[in-house]
Amino acid sequence: MATEVPNDHFQYQSADDSGKRPSRLREGDIEQRFMRHLRDQNYVIRDDIRDQKSLEDNFRRHFEALNHVTLTDNEFSRLLASIIKKDTYEASQTLREVNTFHRDDETPLYFTLVNTKDWCKNEFEAVRQLRVNTEYSHHRYDVILMINGVPCVQIELKTLSVTPRRAMEQIVEYKKTPGNGYDRTLLCFMQIFVVSNYYQTFYFANNNNNHFTFDADERFLPVTF
Repeated sequence: MATEVPNDHFQYQSADDSGKRPSRLREGDIEQRFMRHLRDQNYVIRDDIRDQKSLEDNFRRHFEALNHVTLTDNEFSRLLASIIKKDTYEASQTLREVNTFHRDDETPLYFTLVNTKDWCKNEFEAVRQLRVNTEYSHHRYDVILMINGVPCVQIELKTLSVTPRRAMEQIVEYKKTPGNGYDRTLLCFMQIFVVSNYYQTFYFANNNNNHFTFDADERFLPVTF
């Protein structure tokens, strides 16, 4: 059974500690506050990552450092082709397991994307306003949290004039756009989606499109408050 989110959770309004009316908070204000919070939690804020190319370059740097290897450009292109998967479960397995890749000289390279034994040795980063353009889609993402350059959590920040439900529907629309970034880029590794308006926060897990629907009954998309 899907988790039911009461309607009043979507309607709640309050004021911040200074008494400022929440309706006056702009998305940019919410984003700035959130980025400061992430920085306080020792996330590295990567304002230089704004597109698919810089996202992949950063991932390559982390991958080579984590696996103690230097890839050729051809090897890196083949690596991306081998790990980017449309199936959410397959991508999750790649994220969590030891994988094999054959280099140009056919020698096997056993690699991981995250250090599951010593989590303190992973690097946690945050990017904002990332734009990913594919042949069929042109999408922008408010904030993305990454582990070793792998996008794992997408956070959409909205003002109170936009209901959390509408923000969730937007994520579903992005996911179901043919040829979208979740199918063709490192965004395939996304694990969790978060929607927040500063006063309320909701999250839900990624899933394959046939189970990723946000209808009136939330039949396929359990949402947690």
